Amino acid sequence: MEKLQIGDRLQIQCYKHDGKIHRCWDEAIVLDVKKDYIVFGNEKTLVTEAQGNTWRTKEPAIMYFFKNKWYNIIVQLKKEGITYYCNIATPFIIEEGTIKYIDYDLDLRIFPNGSFKILDKQEYKYHKKKMHYSDELDMVINSALSELIVDYQKHASMFEQEINLRYEDLYQSLKTKK
Repeated sequence: MEKLQIGDRLQIQCYKHDGKIHRCWDEAIVLDVKKDYIVFGNEKTLVTEAQGNTWRTKEPAIMYFFKNKWYNIIVQLKKEGITYYCNIATPFIIEEGTIKYIDYDLDLRIFPNGSFKILDKQEYKYHKKKMHYSDELDMVINSALSELIVDYQKHASMFEQEINLRYEDLYQSLKTKK
């Protein structure tokens, strides 16, 4: 794996199980490199969808990509409070300045009031059938969703507001440096 340093800028590529690109983010700045995960930040980043349409993210985001967990976490720092958007996905790899992972449809949205909702169950069922997810993969994905919910309920560090606000301060100080 490439040796990353705080302030490095990478792109993000999200794929589907069939190997097709699903979505790309133009930039993510390294905020922290831990033994088990890497923390990135971005804001108003250009996102390109598989069909070619583009849009920009609205608010600052802190992103956690894990080396051994089957999910990633996007902390959305919205005016009305922090929302967490968690993707069930493979552990990441980094190649040629790009963070890459496979997205497995199921998402967990955690709202500022602390409630949460599992999203995209129908999309998961559809892709599981269409792309022939194995029973073993299905077990890994559902286990990852359960693990993610437990991590949230146990207040794992990536769900701590104070930590994420410190990362946002670091991001704001780094984003103007080239």
